[in-house]
Amino acid sequence: MTLRIGILGTRGIPNNYGGFEQFAEYLSTGLVEKGHEVFVYNSHNHPYTESSWKNVQLIHCYDPEYQLGSFGQFIYDFNCIIDARRRNFDVILMLGFTSSSAWGWFYPQQSTLVFNMDGLEWKRTKYSRPVQQFLRLAEKLAVRFSHYHIADSVVIQSYLKNKYAISSEHIPYGAEIHYHEEETLLQEFGVKKHAYFLLMARMAAENNIEMILDGFHASNSNYKFLVIGSVNNKLGKHLVGKFKHDKRIVFTGGIYNDPQKIHSLKVFSTLYFHGHSVGGTNPSLLEAMASRSLIAAHDNPFNRAVLQQDAYYFSSHHEVKEVIENTYRNGREAAMINNNLKKIQEQFNWNNVISKYETFLQRCVREKMSKELKRDAPIKVEGSGY
Repeated sequence: MTLRIGILGTRGIPNNYGGFEQFAEYLSTGLVEKGHEVFVYNSHNHPYTESSWKNVQLIHCYDPEYQLGSFGQFIYDFNCIIDARRRNFDVILMLGFTSSSAWGWFYPQQSTLVFNMDGLEWKRTKYSRPVQQFLRLAEKLAVRFSHYHIADSVVIQSYLKNKYAISSEHIPYGAEIHYHEEETLLQEFGVKKHAYFLLMARMAAENNIEMILDGFHASNSNYKFLVIGSVNNKLGKHLVGKFKHDKRIVFTGGIYNDPQKIHSLKVFSTLYFHGHSVGGTNPSLLEAMASRSLIAAHDNPFNRAVLQQDAYYFSSHHEVKEVIENTYRNGREAAMINNNLKKIQEQFNWNNVISKYETFLQRCVREKMSKELKRDAPIKVEGSGY
């Protein structure tokens, strides 16, 4: 069954922003290669202005976020939804629900509506209490107005079942394995192979960056700790000030559009710290696994569902310190790295993810069509002649 698919909920492709945009990029091009007609909605502010990209059709909608801040996302989503009403899509795949489910009454019901439910957005500490309350409501509305649901984590799948008594399809994200690392790229950062610690993340409280750096600061390590990410927000500036006297801690700023440098930093690090504690299957964690990093992760169900026994875990700065002072590259660490790479090859690779999406979307369309046929079928009355 060939489908006409609309993908909403991102700022657009090619990816210039983040995880959902990268996901939309891989999924849309993969579905096109399988013969489907795919449309991705792009912000009119997206730097790529053409009408198609790698045979994916792009629909540019007005996005006032640059003028109105976060509220502009609601207007952008509304514009995308109104446009989708006239496109006659077989499937609308909505990536997330933060600012779109408020317009649920406008969703085109003739299409099969499938939501990727993302993580538990209302748990993110960057949001104020009123915003967290709104996000709880947005989650309920997404469940109410969508026909089918996708969970990228078994933890999210269980949450949806327990909270809303709904079934969802578990389909994780994917990652691409890289092998072309370049050791000379480390010179820019003044570090050597397997002689530095690494963290790459947004400066957000739920990423536990302060906990990790507190643990390192208290350790006796002589290695440097590279913190990759923009520090131009309140937490970032606080961390820079707090640790400015620890010369081992280096805030590099963000690294964008240089995948070889990012991969090389990961593969040659002594230990890669993943502090994310909210959300489903985190793309940056999969990318670290694909880059053959030895990983220390915040101890929570989301990370354990992916890494299982193949990582060090921490839940306090004391445990971070202990991990740092007792990590050595030996047979056990090599096995952990290889096991995580095998997970990427067998479970979290893009070909599998795209095939699972294709199969599920086709099944959703068939089921919805079948239900509608049964609902619209004339009722035969005995003896009526009909």
